[in-house]
Amino acid sequence: MKKVLGGLLVATAVVSLAACSGGEKKASSDVSIKDRYELDEKTPAWKLDKKKETTKIRWYINSDWTSLPFGKDVTTAQIKKDLNVDIEFISGDDSKLNAMISSGDMPDIVTLTEKTGQAALKADSWAYSLNDLAKKYDPYLMKVVNQDTFKWYALEDGKTYGYPNYSNTKADYESGNIPVNDNFVIREDVYNALGKPDVSTPENFEKVMQQIKEKYPEMTPMGFTTVGDGAGPFLDKLQDFLGVPLEDKNGKYYDRNLDKEYLEWLKTFNDVYRAGNISDDSFTDDGATFDEKVKQGNYASMLVAGTSGQGGNFTEFMKKSGTRYIAIDGPSSTSGRKPTLNQTGISGWLSNYITKDAKDPAKVTQLFTYLIDEPGQILTKYGVEGVTYAYNDQGKIDYLPEVKKLEQTDNDAYNKKYGISRFLYFNNDRVNKLKVPMESALTQMQEWGKGKLVPHFVIENINPDAGTPEARANEAIETKLNTTVISMIRAKDDKAFDKSLEDYKAFLKSNKWDAIEKIKSEKMAENRDKLK
Repeated sequence: MKKVLGGLLVATAVVSLAACSGGEKKASSDVSIKDRYELDEKTPAWKLDKKKETTKIRWYINSDWTSLPFGKDVTTAQIKKDLNVDIEFISGDDSKLNAMISSGDMPDIVTLTEKTGQAALKADSWAYSLNDLAKKYDPYLMKVVNQDTFKWYALEDGKTYGYPNYSNTKADYESGNIPVNDNFVIREDVYNALGKPDVSTPENFEKVMQQIKEKYPEMTPMGFTTVGDGAGPFLDKLQDFLGVPLEDKNGKYYDRNLDKEYLEWLKTFNDVYRAGNISDDSFTDDGATFDEKVKQGNYASMLVAGTSGQGGNFTEFMKKSGTRYIAIDGPSSTSGRKPTLNQTGISGWLSNYITKDAKDPAKVTQLFTYLIDEPGQILTKYGVEGVTYAYNDQGKIDYLPEVKKLEQTDNDAYNKKYGISRFLYFNNDRVNKLKVPMESALTQMQEWGKGKLVPHFVIENINPDAGTPEARANEAIETKLNTTVISMIRAKDDKAFDKSLEDYKAFLKSNKWDAIEKIKSEKMAENRDKLK
């Protein structure tokens, strides 16, 4: 679901709310809870609130995203019933957000997709701190927030304004509840027919791709998830498979893009490409074209970024072919470094804020508490007990037969009726442990990844601040890097490969790279302080 919705979200740079509103936003009139409930640290306020009138909440998502209907499916109908709220979702781009700010009519909740933009950094000027809201309206909120996440999101004043979904902490990584989401996969029939070959070294990889070409001429030996305007899985994903360090021996920024082993593997892919074992089409295929090729099993092997997003394609291929794609040890370190695969980090994905224009900040605070608390997590991820699921003898959540059947036979109707895992603005992976494990096309791939996830927290959000000369230079470098990596893989000969690399190195020198590296190292030090 994260992968699917992620594709719908446009990751635009968020405008500075503070600047557009002419300075710090003045809070709306205080809402009295005197006649509604008394604060109780042991009980969530939504269970105490005697307010009879339905609270209408306007919730803005700063992305070009089709909003979900609220109250029509089983999941959101339960939220509506429990909290006596009605939510209107608004979505759009920076221009729409600007217009709302200029008119002085902000919604109750704002969800941002950019965690290092000016809006997030200046949140104290337009949003309430959750610390203050908890103290005033719902102290139970502080019992349900993840303290590591809460601390990570604190601004310079020590207060926290935004709270994310899918924020994974060190404890989450160690729990085993987070599945890997990147794999090197191969068709099992091809793998077995070739004698289960080792493809973990550059030499073996190149040899096996050639064997596949000769034995299965109808297949493309190696494919990969779409690259679009970037470099797809050939940047940080490949680096993680190779265990490229996140920092140097002194704890400073380490340029993973110039790591020796990483460059060796790019050269290997170039050799494979020049041998005709990587198709030119793979660099230009859009998502739909790639999906269809996966369903047909056209690729003998693939480097996959976002395995969960391919679950439907892998399932369809498995059903129609009698074989399946399996994960194996693909490109690996030549010096014995272990894989350091990454998943969503402590910064999470979306971040949610309660604005100072909220009409009833008490009720909105209750909504935050409700959705962050474990019962709310179970509701939004699995639905309603007795309606969508039941607990088995082992105390695990298991979907009811009719729910499973509808999901398999009519997924659109399933989504519309139940809304399971669609209201995900505060979701995380911690309640995965409560569900009955289900065998799927992804199971083996996720099993392969156990023990290979390593937090990348120290390098989260370390790019220069938006609007600075270094930020503009860094953006230009990232664009140049993407084109360079693809050019290196598609180079016609060794000379062209080397020229692309040297051109990139020269581009770094002429675009403030020394200053950018210094900023990245400084922000890494700040991250370590947050993680203490």
